[in-house]
Amino acid sequence: MRTRPLGETGQESTVMTFGAIALNWLEQEGADQMVELVLDRGINHFDVAPTYGDAELKLAPKLGEYREEIFLGCKTQERDYDGAREKLEASLDRLEVDHIDLYQVHGLEYESELDEITREGGALAAFRDAKDEGLVDHIGLTSHGNPQLILDAIDRIDDLETLMFPMNPVVAGKEGPDHDYAAVLERASEEGIGTLGIKAFAKGPWPEDLSEDERPYANWYEPVDTPEETRERFDFALSQGLSSVINAGDPKLVAMALDAAERFEGEMDDPAQRSLIERLRHAESPVPEQLHH
Repeated sequence: MRTRPLGETGQESTVMTFGAIALNWLEQEGADQMVELVLDRGINHFDVAPTYGDAELKLAPKLGEYREEIFLGCKTQERDYDGAREKLEASLDRLEVDHIDLYQVHGLEYESELDEITREGGALAAFRDAKDEGLVDHIGLTSHGNPQLILDAIDRIDDLETLMFPMNPVVAGKEGPDHDYAAVLERASEEGIGTLGIKAFAKGPWPEDLSEDERPYANWYEPVDTPEETRERFDFALSQGLSSVINAGDPKLVAMALDAAERFEGEMDDPAQRSLIERLRHAESPVPEQLHH
């Protein structure tokens, strides 16, 4: 499988990153098989979080077996020093590892959170201390919305090495600063920051009349679910300049994303990108609007 440099981290990540949230809905045997499948197909970058149910615990057995082959990303939603340190130590314990390759501020939504993270006694100080101690190799940030806040974070965190944010043709077709992820990609490229795409396979929000029990997939958004659409979305996301794209979270969709990643041959040409954006221009954004306020 093709790889791309993850910014200036020195890591060459496969064009698909395995979103290990998929393991949460599997029994341990199934989780082990999923990890083996993903590794067999060449994936070398995994991403997990303590908020993904039992995913850390389910990943641990095979992670121990293949630790040298896996670039491991984890994250925390804690915003203060003590909380972030505690969560890091808990993740190290649950994953049964002595270090995490990429530790990320998880789900930045508001300017006030950025203030808290970057102040003295904030989570970022805990990240930096952990890096000095060899518990963490690289520092990153993830956000589900608000490109302007991500740009602010780049300004304020001078040792930020990766970013994770939404990228798909629905979002790319929306006007205005609330959806200007192109500016984030441009800035990340200038600063040598690696970029990881989420929601590449999002079709839009689930219909409101569909209860959680009735949804056919575990994703919090409605995903595309055919090989053709999956490949089209994958190619589009990578063609925006991302380092790597993360699969949709439901385990039933992982194999399709792997196929798309294996078949990726080169970037989608501009007319094909424009055509896809135009076709989906009126779809509802899968990025929650409340995150922009």
